[in-house]
Amino acid sequence: MFQAKHSISLLFNANKVYDRQVIEGIGHYLQSSKVDWDVYLEEDFSTRLEQLEEWGGDGIIADFDNPAIQKMLINSSIPVVGVGGSYSAEEDYPDVPYVATDNFAVVQAAYEHLKQKGLERFAFYGLPSDKDHRWAVEREKAIIKLCHTDGYECSIYRGHPTRPETWQYTMNRLTDWIQSLPNPVGIVSVTDARARHLLQACEHTGKLVPDNISIVGIDDDDIARYLSRISLSSVTQGCFEMGYQAAKLLHRRLENSNLKNKRVLVPPAGVSERQSTDFKALKDPYVIQAMHFIRQNAVRGIKVEQVLDYVGISRSNLEQRFKDERGHSIHTEIHNEKLEKACNMLVIGNMSTTEVANVCGYPSLQYMYAVFKKHFGQTPREYREQQKAV
Repeated sequence: MFQAKHSISLLFNANKVYDRQVIEGIGHYLQSSKVDWDVYLEEDFSTRLEQLEEWGGDGIIADFDNPAIQKMLINSSIPVVGVGGSYSAEEDYPDVPYVATDNFAVVQAAYEHLKQKGLERFAFYGLPSDKDHRWAVEREKAIIKLCHTDGYECSIYRGHPTRPETWQYTMNRLTDWIQSLPNPVGIVSVTDARARHLLQACEHTGKLVPDNISIVGIDDDDIARYLSRISLSSVTQGCFEMGYQAAKLLHRRLENSNLKNKRVLVPPAGVSERQSTDFKALKDPYVIQAMHFIRQNAVRGIKVEQVLDYVGISRSNLEQRFKDERGHSIHTEIHNEKLEKACNMLVIGNMSTTEVANVCGYPSLQYMYAVFKKHFGQTPREYREQQKAV
């Protein structure tokens, strides 16, 4: 039997991937529990605080990373659950039930991912410090602590706010910072959006990603990923779980208003590894150049001759260098890059096998079938079904 209906307001900017995933988690709790809530969310998925005090609802789940929202709700007479980032200082937490993304654990996941690649130089691209980006300061503190504990130095650059009128100046200063870093280096970016700035700056300056600079972002945002030629590795935050836990806390508070405030820290869901951190400890500068060209162009159907033209040395010379560094030929490297791309697209996306063959540079679907049969003893369709069943 359903409980009495409650009117609940969600104060989030659902135009951001972080907020959307939190709301999705709230929705999952509603569907999997016995609560009967009437949920209010602005039609344009933004947050409006005007006349909030006159709203006659029963409970609120709100984005407490937004200082204006936190200030308005901190003394609210109706139950409120805050959602936001974690803090290193106890006194920075709000005096309400609170669900937080574990900022230290998020940065640690990115940092450990880069360390596992064999990198020993690190940097952090953050945001200018202000009251609206307290979570960015916490992430900066985390990377400094992690590097200090392991005996590494960490170059910190906060950059400038992103505005149309100062965009060129902002990118020029970011480029100056990137060029000052020793190579190879791993950079943790405070968000995927800022990581995209790094990818653009590296492309303009000729810095090879990931050979010179490996980059990992935070949010695993599709938009940021698709706007870059090099796919971005990123930490996936536990936003869905945060929303679920926030709804659960509000449910309990509505049942018993005398419950003590509870705090829930949610760890990241993991790291989605892509090209931007596909770092291999290569030493030969010609092989590094060739690898960069192959990563960028393998799916365009390039041949060994085009790699040689790009690098500018003889085939016998580069083939020997590849054998020494990679243990196989240039042709095999091109082949492996295309095959890896095809495997990822079959598992992650919803493209047909014909579309995957076309996008990955295979001359025909039959050719791709032959490649999969040789390597896996399966057709592409069978490979997809097996991997998705795991």
